[in-house]
Amino acid sequence: MKYFNILIVFFVVFVSCKQGEKTLKPQAETLAEQKFVQFGAEIDPIEVKDAELMLGEYEKMQPSDTVSTKFMAIVTDVCKSKGCWMKLQLGQEKEVMVKFKDYGFFMPKDIEGEEVVVNGLAFVEEMSVADQRHFAEDGGKTKEEIAKIIHPKKTYSFVADGVLLRK
Repeated sequence: MKYFNILIVFFVVFVSCKQGEKTLKPQAETLAEQKFVQFGAEIDPIEVKDAELMLGEYEKMQPSDTVSTKFMAIVTDVCKSKGCWMKLQLGQEKEVMVKFKDYGFFMPKDIEGEEVVVNGLAFVEEMSVADQRHFAEDGGKTKEEIAKIIHPKKTYSFVADGVLLRK
């Protein structure tokens, strides 16, 4: 009886894994056929979440949570100094700040509006006024806009170890 129960568990896991593959396969084939430029660690454009799904995950997260994931989104802003960070659109006027692991690579400074796939760690943090002002300055904001930053802000953050930029 014990072996029969183990066999049933393996069967259920096998069937559920097969069903998960079917839901991700059409997107994976579409992305795999596209051309990308690789930055940082090599990543595979398979099992990539869309921005809306990622927004839902961020909304469930607490400041101490970290999730390893891969998702696709549109670039809304890039560091104008070196390309050392970028912001991605998640939907519903929400963005995620993406930094690069150990500053191991930088992105081109002219990719606003381009679609990227990022791989790494997603987390929620409380960003200080000083950090917000620093990133606003890097982003080319005016002194007046920077001066308006006076409160810490809950932000969606991401540390990418690899990025794919669509050609």
